[in-house]
Amino acid sequence: MNPIKLFLTAASLAAAAAFAPSKTVLRPAHQTSSALYVQGQGDGYKKVFVAGGSKGVGRLVVDKLLSEGTDVVALVRSDEKVEELSALEGVTAIKGDAADYKTVEGAMDGCDAAITTLGGGSQAEGGKFIDYTGNNNVIEAAGILGVTRVILLTSIGCGSSKEATPPNVYEVLKDVLAQKEKAENVLIKYYTNMNWTIVRPGGLVSEDATGNAVLTEDTTAIGSIHRADVADLVVQALSSKATEKKILSAIDPTITSSANTEGRVPEAFALN
Repeated sequence: MNPIKLFLTAASLAAAAAFAPSKTVLRPAHQTSSALYVQGQGDGYKKVFVAGGSKGVGRLVVDKLLSEGTDVVALVRSDEKVEELSALEGVTAIKGDAADYKTVEGAMDGCDAAITTLGGGSQAEGGKFIDYTGNNNVIEAAGILGVTRVILLTSIGCGSSKEATPPNVYEVLKDVLAQKEKAENVLIKYYTNMNWTIVRPGGLVSEDATGNAVLTEDTTAIGSIHRADVADLVVQALSSKATEKKILSAIDPTITSSANTEGRVPEAFALN
């Protein structure tokens, strides 16, 4: 088997084993849904660039933005995805590779905010991970174009949240996490005039949103979260001034995972 494919397969299996939910816990009646934390949001953004919008969290982000009346520019790699997204009112789908800087800049031009959910450990030409190369291109293009609001989706295990990740999982995912962390560091160190937010989700699950997921500044938080809830939190964070220049982990405390067998609930970050 190709070494890269072998690595990615091993990474996927390890992550699934560590973060897989074992059961769903009912939310106590007094617990407030994360959706209610947002108060007094700003005027919002009229046109948002989304990198990674053809699948996974990125695709759900596109749907969420559209539901709130926001136009979307999505950079996708295939004609099939261009056709699929172009059929949605309010979406401009552009075919291109996020590993190419000029393509990213051209697609983003005219937008007033950017969200990038690029990742998955896939490699661009030259053996570079899209987790860094693509995300770095989005960040750089935003800086050149004056798009000051950027949300970068990475992962628990990056930067200050390294210790939250089980050692066996970190060992398998460390190369991918290092690429994501490089993108985080570019945003933090070199784009000080940008109103950025970094969201680090835990183990991703493809099920309907629970509405119970939270963002937290607790760097020891670990657990699972549904992709739909990540998308919801990302779009909420986009218009929340409280999240500017914040690094936030995203988990669902009502889902018990093997990485959080004690069911520890972190303090939720208020998005108002």
